Amino acid sequence: MRLRATLIGFTAILMWSFLALFTAASGQMPPFQLSAVCFAIGSLPGLAVLALNPARLALLKQPAKVWITGISGLFGYHFLYFTALRNAPAVEAGLIAYLWPLLIVVGSALLPGERLRWYHVTGALAGLCGTFLIVGRNGIDFNGAYSVGYGAAFLCAFTWSGYSLLTRRFDAVSTDVVTGFCLATSILSLFCHLGLETTVWPATAFEWLAVAGLGLLPVGAAFYAWDYGVKNGDIQILGAASYAAPLLSTLILTLFGFAEPSWRIALACLLVTGGAVLAARDMFRRKIQPAVAAE
Repeated sequence: MRLRATLIGFTAILMWSFLALFTAASGQMPPFQLSAVCFAIGSLPGLAVLALNPARLALLKQPAKVWITGISGLFGYHFLYFTALRNAPAVEAGLIAYLWPLLIVVGSALLPGERLRWYHVTGALAGLCGTFLIVGRNGIDFNGAYSVGYGAAFLCAFTWSGYSLLTRRFDAVSTDVVTGFCLATSILSLFCHLGLETTVWPATAFEWLAVAGLGLLPVGAAFYAWDYGVKNGDIQILGAASYAAPLLSTLILTLFGFAEPSWRIALACLLVTGGAVLAARDMFRRKIQPAVAAE
């Protein structure tokens, strides 16, 4: 059960790795408008499940703290991330925002039944170094003039890690509620778009397909998978393995001609993969020990 849930959670990381590719192919739609459209699309699978089984609607009746946590996590993260990108260079803002996997691993020590080991932290740090090589391949230059953007990026990292850790405490809450989180995030993003942006729609059918892909996978199914994974799987392994997303994203962009291969990618691959394997040490040992005992 725990292994299965961890693997389901990892599919969210795989889907997030397509975020950059789909975003690059989606045209010039401004971020809050894109968020509003994609989260609306992302809610459709959940709405379909509820329509086919109306009895599950009762699962949406949850305490206010569950709804506040979920909406703050999904909308808060994206609001802060877009704010960071508007007020700081994308490279530095992205690196700061991607502290969230490390914060999940370290923060997991506060969860009931979890023990933080040296290899969890070391694995997460290795992944962070790999991400640094990928995201900062053209150089890093932190400038005090962008302090507002950097601050938003830090809050972004704490928001998503906090959401993931708190979600673990709501393990009895059905993943069906993610449908409501997506709908609320779509509506709040729409308000931000109307107040801050100029509407731009995709210009071609290909761009519409990219938007649909975003909504169905990285901004849709991924959040359902992540919710199930952090509630029922190994959250420390998922935290460390999350650093695979920017690496896989870069590999996918390279495959489709949006980026050039380099030694940085190879080294980052070793760091991220090695870090994830190290963080998953307990899981591998649990798999080996029963096999040895059976002999």
